Amino acid sequence: MSRIAVMGSGAWGTAIALSLARRGGHVLTLWSHSPEVSETIAESGENAAFLPGFPIPKSIRAMSSIEEALRDADIVFSVMPSHHVRASYEQFAPFLRSGKMLVSATKGIEDGMLLRMSEVIADVLGKFSLSLPVGVLSGPSFAREVAAGFPTAITIASQDADLAARVQREFGSQSLRLYTNDDVIGVELGGALKNVIAIAVGIVSGLGLGDNSAAALITRGIAETTRLAVACGGRSETLAGLSGIGDLVLTCTGSLSRNRTVGIELGKGRRLAEILAGLHGKVAEGVRTTSAALELARLHHVEMPITQQVAAILLEDKSPVEAMRELMSRPGRDE
Repeated sequence: MSRIAVMGSGAWGTAIALSLARRGGHVLTLWSHSPEVSETIAESGENAAFLPGFPIPKSIRAMSSIEEALRDADIVFSVMPSHHVRASYEQFAPFLRSGKMLVSATKGIEDGMLLRMSEVIADVLGKFSLSLPVGVLSGPSFAREVAAGFPTAITIASQDADLAARVQREFGSQSLRLYTNDDVIGVELGGALKNVIAIAVGIVSGLGLGDNSAAALITRGIAETTRLAVACGGRSETLAGLSGIGDLVLTCTGSLSRNRTVGIELGKGRRLAEILAGLHGKVAEGVRTTSAALELARLHHVEMPITQQVAAILLEDKSPVEAMRELMSRPGRDE
């Protein structure tokens, strides 16, 4: 039996807690930075703010105390928006100790520093003279489907083989299958960059440009995300797996994808600020990741034309029609 603290009570964190509770055999804590959210979960047995319609059993203890949530945890599973990871771990660090395993399920690249989330965690822990094993959970997984118990396959990546094996064993169930991988770079970048491509695919859908356009963007999207991942030290075969093309296809085509939804609304001519306000506090990570991905690509001299056009639409108010026209008019080349 493991004591697992799920740090972050958004849709994905709540879904993981529900999956673990359904599996059984664990002591589970679901932490929220908002006392109001944790109190509502504890009193109503539902996370109405982020994952309505799924009863939360009493076996999941909802709380907002970091110290209480982390005190006895063997495995700390963190899932919060990428721009909150550094600040969150600065709060967590005083309550972490040797023997705990950390698992990150946040998909993004830190602005400015251009760090992957596991690198952000390691950077923060280093300032507190802590060295703990870190794993990364990624792959094609909509929170509502995991919460519902639909069959899902994802990846746990870590340089620590014991961590990967334990998480595979402790998190796996009849509805959640985990594959291990030691390519943390490839898994993290695949999970982060696919959100940018999903915005692009959503845009062509919003423009009404048909399935051919979407298929072209998905295919060339995996090509450019693979180029960057490999340049950063990842493996191309990782990007051909669950955390690469698997997550990309889901996010680009699934109706539950927030990044795709943002793209659709941009293609219809709506303003980004208005679209984001309509998410009601939920996050489309691709919006923040786009500029960081482009800076990372420039640093490694990697060409990413789709990401470049998405950045122009998001940051410079470029016309989606003009962006698509420029992509289609690029000089011909071998595949």
